[in-house]
Amino acid sequence: MWVITVHSKSNVKLFEYDTEQEARGAFEKMAGYKILTEVVYFNDLCLVEA
Repeated sequence: MWVITVHSKSNVKLFEYDTEQEARGAFEKMAGYKILTEVVYFNDLCLVEA
C-alpha cells in the first residue's frame, strides 16, 4: 500500500493507493507539502517464509 500525506495550514489529508505507479502519478499532481510512503505490513506475503 502507498500513502500520500498532504499538509496544509489547517489540516492533514491522507490518500491511499494500491500501486506505486498510481501513487506517484497522483503525487506529481498534488500541491503543497506532501510525503509519499510505502506501507509494508509484517504479514505481507513477500515477507512470509515458505
